[in-house]
Amino acid sequence: MTQSVPPTDPGEMTTYIEARYHARHREQLPGLVALAAKVEQVHADALAVPAGLSALLAHLIGALEVHMKKEELILFPAIRRGGMPGIENPIAVMRADHDDHGAEMERIRALTTDLTLPEGACRKWTALYQGLAEFIGDFEAHVALENDVLFPQFEPAAGR
Repeated sequence: MTQSVPPTDPGEMTTYIEARYHARHREQLPGLVALAAKVEQVHADALAVPAGLSALLAHLIGALEVHMKKEELILFPAIRRGGMPGIENPIAVMRADHDDHGAEMERIRALTTDLTLPEGACRKWTALYQGLAEFIGDFEAHVALENDVLFPQFEPAAGR
């Protein structure tokens, strides 16, 4: 069980992020892809069907995996060692990735009419939107923790 409040030590915070957010995203996304594909297939002719959602989520699996691996293999080990010269460069890359992923979250919201279920939505559709709400909440908390708390500790003040 991971703690619910992130630690303040940067090294411990990276471990927390990996256990709380990276692991959770890896658990969440495959099931959401499957649910989205099912909803798209069963309700293909429904006006409110989020057509293309499963493909977007499948793409997000790959994009997030690459991003998280860069953090786990490059940036987080450097943070655990107290930083390194030029650390602001991989941090800038992570921030740009966060912006890209944030745009993908907006596409999810657009495809789902901001996670608004159609009247009489089936259980799978309901479960999909509930799962998406949880995923998006986790993702936004994850990005805020890194962008607003962790990364600023390793960036020159003038560069922020």
